[in-house]
This record gives sequence, structure tokens and C-alpha cells, in this order.
Amino acid sequence: MNASNPSDWIERSLKSVWHPCTQMQHHETVPLVPVARGQGAWLYDFDGKRYLDAISSWWVNMFGHANPRINAALKDQLDKLEHAMLAGFTHEPVIRLSEQLSARTGHALGHCFYASDGASATEIALKMSVHAWHNIGHRNKREFVCLKNSYHGETLGALAVTDVPLFREAYGALLQQTHVVATPDARQAEQGETGADVARRAAQDLDTLLEKRSGHIAAVIVEPLVQCAAGMAMHDPIYLKLVRELCDKHQVHLIADEIAVGNGRTGTFFACEQASIWPDFLCLSKGISGGYLPLSLVMTREAIYQAFYHREVSRGFLHSHSYTGNPLACRAALETLAIFEEEDVLNCNRERGARLTAALSPLTTHDKVKHFRRRGMIWAFDAVIDDPEQAKTFSRRFFGIALEHELLLRPIGNTVYLMPPYCLSDEEIDGLAERTMAVFNKVISQ
Repeated sequence: MNASNPSDWIERSLKSVWHPCTQMQHHETVPLVPVARGQGAWLYDFDGKRYLDAISSWWVNMFGHANPRINAALKDQLDKLEHAMLAGFTHEPVIRLSEQLSARTGHALGHCFYASDGASATEIALKMSVHAWHNIGHRNKREFVCLKNSYHGETLGALAVTDVPLFREAYGALLQQTHVVATPDARQAEQGETGADVARRAAQDLDTLLEKRSGHIAAVIVEPLVQCAAGMAMHDPIYLKLVRELCDKHQVHLIADEIAVGNGRTGTFFACEQASIWPDFLCLSKGISGGYLPLSLVMTREAIYQAFYHREVSRGFLHSHSYTGNPLACRAALETLAIFEEEDVLNCNRERGARLTAALSPLTTHDKVKHFRRRGMIWAFDAVIDDPEQAKTFSRRFFGIALEHELLLRPIGNTVYLMPPYCLSDEEIDGLAERTMAVFNKVISQ
């Protein structure tokens, strides 16, 4: 590959690489950025141009690219053990990571089952729920409940509990039918209502369904506090508390998909902490390895673990991945947790968050902005676009113009969001806000 000719790299990539979640024809007009290296919050192309990674490379990068601490940990681990199968074997990184994560839940969730990506974690939780009910004699409990506009992954089981038409339409015939209940999205608040009012209404909708179908429903799956792919739809923590109560009342499992919203993204390490509840299954991925290596896991309770603990093989949880509990990925995750503790990340993020919120404040009164919102280290606002044709291309136009302003930002529909890594300096925070507003004003004026 000729680094002095990045256009050659782009051409070869477009001929050989099928990019994810992409209509490849759009790259005839939308730029494909050839990344040469990363450093801190920035990505650099082969021409030396830089882009502030304001969405953490699809929400995974916690502490910046080429983080020296995580780099050193991986180099050390590489000389010890790169991989070993986890069936019949174990190793120090996976043990230590499981113990530390369990401790963060006060040992309410004491068992970790590992995979490689978020969708796989969702699959594990769904399968584990149904199998656990089966093992204790509730064989009719095979149905699931998800929220309107929910997203939990794109493998077939995860897609069945994803309520995004764009992702489901092509594969609907392959999917298990799922119950869809009202979202607690606070943007739905009517005149005089609060986000908590919307949450209570949504919980009532779930209660109505569970009253009718609890004998057949295995689990309810939710993204705590923020439905990310739904356009960063944020809800009041009271919703999680009410859902936990309803699941207990109707004997239904609660799955918390913290793949995107865990790892400190909402302001607490686990989003569920803000409602003072623990689910029956908690899915983690994305930032758990600091954005370095594919890693996901499902944490669950002792009672569910015991439902599988038996002499008969058929009662065991028969699920596996070749790279389950990969030592390198687990070591990256351990260093990520160490950074959280030793650098007081959650408290530092409160200061970073307050500064970025203040810097973005002009958007709160912008006549083309509605629903400016924040939860922890996630910011979002919705663009008011009167022309339907302009609305269709808003996201792609915004992405292209953002690159011209040294920003990596990819709106979801007409929702602009920021989910930056936890390493921004004051100067980078101010620059991020200034450039975001400049890009928005330019796009909205076209």
C-alpha cells in the first residue's frame, strides 16, 4: 500500500472491502477516509489531516487511540498468552475481569459468560433466559418484549428484539415474533408532563402486556437510560425501577443491554445504578476493552447459574465462541477498569461534561434545534428540517461537512449526537463545541 497515494488506498478499499451498515453506492459522493494512525481523541489520514473522533469510533473508544497504558498492558500480555480455549481451561485475565465486574455490582451479578461482540451478548442473554426457564419447568416461556425503536444487534436473535424497520424489513421472515411496548422516550412529553410521566405511561403499557402474557414471556430487554440507535432517546431512571418491579411481579427476566450505555457512558459505570436496580442479565461490550479488541459478556445472577448446574449435559448452557474470554481482550478490559479507578474517571467526566454542555449552550435556543439533551457523556439534539428532501440527506451532508471541520460525527437521521472519548482537554472540548455548531449552521443553511 502506497502511503504517498491515499487515493489508491481508497479505490482498492472500495473494490475489496464491503463496509458495515453502508449503502456502498453512497461512497461515489460521500468521502471514505483512509486512516493512517490514531493518537488521543484524534484520527489522522495519510495526508496528515486530523479528525476529532467525537463518536468514539462507534462508541467504543474510552481513553483515546493508542493509549499508552492499554498499549503497555497488551504488549505485556502478548508475551504471556495470546489465546487459549475457555472450554476446559481458564486463565488469569478472564478470572480477574469477572471478579472485578462482579464486585462493581456488589456481587448481585456474579457470573460472566463471554463472547466477542454486542449482538452475540444479546443472543446469549436471550438464549440463557429461555433455557433457564425451561430447566426449572416453565417451558412455555419463550417470548420476548422490547421497546419501540429499540436496537440490540443485527444477528437473527438480536434483530428479533430490534424495532428499527431499516434493519428488520429485509429479514423479517427469519425472525421470531416479539412483543413491542411503548418507549419511555422523554421527547414524547406532552404539555405540562415530565420525563417521569412519560416513563410511568410506558411502564403501564408493559404491565398491561405482562398481565396477559407473562406465562409465555421469558424476558424484557431494555437499553437503560438511552436508546442509542433510536436517536439517543433518553428516559427517566424511574422507568428502570418500574420495569424491575413489573418483572418481579410477573416472574419475567429483565435483560439490561448496557453494550453502548455501560462503561461510564451515562455518568455511572453501569447505567442501572442510577435506578438502584440490577437486572437478571447485563450485557456489556464496546467500551469494556477500551475500544481495542472485540469483547462482550453477559453477567447474571446466582439463581440463573444454578438453573444450569446439573449432571446432565443437556441442562448446561450449550453456547460457545472460539475466542470466548480471549486473554488479550480481557487484559485490555482490566487496564480499562484500572484507568477508571486510578484516574478518577467518573468524577473527571462530570467536569468535562459540564464544560461541554456550557460550550454547546447556544444550541439550546437555536431556532432549528429541538430537544437538546444530555445524559452523562452523551449529548444529542434534533435538527428541525422543513424540506423532506433535505431531511433525507441531512446525515450524509453533515458527515461530509464535519470532516471539512476536522470532526468525525455521524448523525442518526436528523439527530446530531456527541459521544466523545474520556480524554478531551479543555481546548478540545471548546473546539468540539465550536466546530459542531459551525457544521450544523452550514448544513442547515444549505
